[in-house]
Amino acid sequence: MARDLKYTRNIGIAAHIDAGKTTTTERILFFSGVNHKLGETHEGGATTDWMEQEQERGITITSAAVTVDWNYRNDRYHVNIIDTPGHVDFTVEVNRSLRVLDGLVFLFSAVDGVEPQSETNWRLANNYNVPRLGFVNKMDRSGADFLNVCRQVKDMLGSTAIALQLPIGAEDAFEGVVDLVAWKAIVWNEKDKGLTFREVPIPEDMLEECNEYREKLLEAVAEFDETETLMEKYFEDPTSITEDEILVALRAATISGKIVPMLCGSSFKNKGVQALLDYVMAILPSPLDNGAIEGIDPRTDEPAERQPSVDGPFAGLAFKIATDPFVGRLCFVRAYSGKLPAGSYVHNTRSGNKERISRIFQMHANKQNQIDELLAGDIAAVVGFKDIRTGDTLCAEGFPIVLESMDFPDPVIGLAIEPKTQADTDRLSIGLNKLSEEDPTFKVKSDHETGQTIIEGMGELHLEIIVDRLKREFKVEVNQGAPQVSYREAINSGIEHREVYKKQSGGRGKFADILVRISPQEDPLKTGLEFINSIKGGNIPREFIPSVEKGFKDSMKNGVLAGYPMDAYKVELLDGSFHAVDSDSLSFEVAAKMAYREALKKCNPVLLEPIMKLEVLTPEENMGDIVGDLNRRRGMMRGMDDRAGSKVVKADVPLSEMFGYVTQLRTLSSGRASSTMEFSHFAEAPSNVAAAVVAKVNGKVNA
Repeated sequence: MARDLKYTRNIGIAAHIDAGKTTTTERILFFSGVNHKLGETHEGGATTDWMEQEQERGITITSAAVTVDWNYRNDRYHVNIIDTPGHVDFTVEVNRSLRVLDGLVFLFSAVDGVEPQSETNWRLANNYNVPRLGFVNKMDRSGADFLNVCRQVKDMLGSTAIALQLPIGAEDAFEGVVDLVAWKAIVWNEKDKGLTFREVPIPEDMLEECNEYREKLLEAVAEFDETETLMEKYFEDPTSITEDEILVALRAATISGKIVPMLCGSSFKNKGVQALLDYVMAILPSPLDNGAIEGIDPRTDEPAERQPSVDGPFAGLAFKIATDPFVGRLCFVRAYSGKLPAGSYVHNTRSGNKERISRIFQMHANKQNQIDELLAGDIAAVVGFKDIRTGDTLCAEGFPIVLESMDFPDPVIGLAIEPKTQADTDRLSIGLNKLSEEDPTFKVKSDHETGQTIIEGMGELHLEIIVDRLKREFKVEVNQGAPQVSYREAINSGIEHREVYKKQSGGRGKFADILVRISPQEDPLKTGLEFINSIKGGNIPREFIPSVEKGFKDSMKNGVLAGYPMDAYKVELLDGSFHAVDSDSLSFEVAAKMAYREALKKCNPVLLEPIMKLEVLTPEENMGDIVGDLNRRRGMMRGMDDRAGSKVVKADVPLSEMFGYVTQLRTLSSGRASSTMEFSHFAEAPSNVAAAVVAKVNGKVNA
């Protein structure tokens, strides 16, 4: 039976590492009646951290989906929740989850506030225009400051953060909240560890502050009141404004992205989670609020759309592939319109093939509940398919549509691996294929010169987890080399170059003649090849020109300096000639590849190295040693801040200098400093570094 989409919520939980995402998800499962006991992350008992590696390390590695029902104001809501990782190496999980979610609960630590990964995830949410609700967690911790975090969200993330609650007490004395919308106070009962609460009068000493922040709330949402009565009442008699009037305006303001409502609590102490869930239902959008999903009709290349209704043709987006030991390959699908019954077929617009969907599961972390059909607005996992990849659009046959896919960052670090025994070779290949299918930021390639298998990922932890999964899930033991940096190549100057390809070997020969201008790409945002066709008068027949472009594009995989990929450049085809008999597409492709190899050597080729954005949180007394160490690692200081009584050092540092940094940082600070690092950009490597890398690649130095 189709449920009313008004009562469906698809939300994610995102934050910096260790802000309490998984603990909050656990409390949601408990309070909604799905779990009957509380699972703790630090004890390895959290439902959504089901992988062995997650339980051992106490971190989230893969996003997990759970489904709960929640009663709010006598209505029953159906909620799909995705708990995403906080660690920068697994940002891909946040990226693909945000693509299919309608709303987001963004967690902040009341002590640490806005942290580096908070900024990264916030930018991703901005890219996908996902409305969000802020939840300031860990209010029971020493140094907790709710209003300070609200200020940081405003200043550092450029958002209008509006407090919907004010905490009663903080740190050890955190006992309740004043709800500024309902204008009431609640206090949690300590006897049952915060599982229940009672209403109390608003504390006298907080009335002035509460009035001030309620005024700010009303001011912020008044412009979103369609009836315009809110502003009138606000000036005439603020006490006459009802809770419902505020909620309607607040919802409109949140969905439009104009404000970010802020709540507070302590998930670990069971405080504030029920109110958070109520506000998710009241404020965050349903699939209906987001309206029709837009795409392209592949038959006409014209815009097309699908309404969020079970009555239309089916359209869904595959956003994650996973492998389950019991049911095999799972594909997570967000359905935007129509319905997909188990046992039916869907059309994959990327491959053009039909896929049979044998079974459909509602996911509960790593457990599945089988359902009969996937309905518009819902998220579920399907099995039985042959060839579906992350980002594929699945639709009803006869009603094709291509939905916007997802962009994933390129890997920045590589590792050479080989199976320990010959018997492991096949299993290694199967394991790597499955893992790269699951994770679009994990790449596998072969080094043709050495015959080694190179795995590439987003960081040392990412590759460490991959090797660990090979061992546990696929029973493959591997030897691994030292981590390798994924460099890029670029050119700094341009040149005009003529390339003539002639080959005569009896019978029909080969002939192609091209004149090209090769130059650097001026636009820093453009990557890849920019190809300009300036041929006049048919000197080269039109059908051969795509082959010239293909030759230059294929060549980019190997730069002329050290064989690293070319990042970006421009090629303009100026002139050329052809032979009526001997010329063909392949000849022009070969000529382009020869021109690439010859001309680029004269274009001042340079090596680009990945630069990482580093933040170090350190006690003040260790700051001098840490800054000195970063200078030795060719770090460029970007500034220093204060946070929660500690110093924050910000720097851009080349990845090649950062292997083993965490261990060194512990040594320098006696284990008191911590760091976070994420990829920032590629920059030209100094000549001595570039020379060493090129020499190593060319075999002049022992690796």
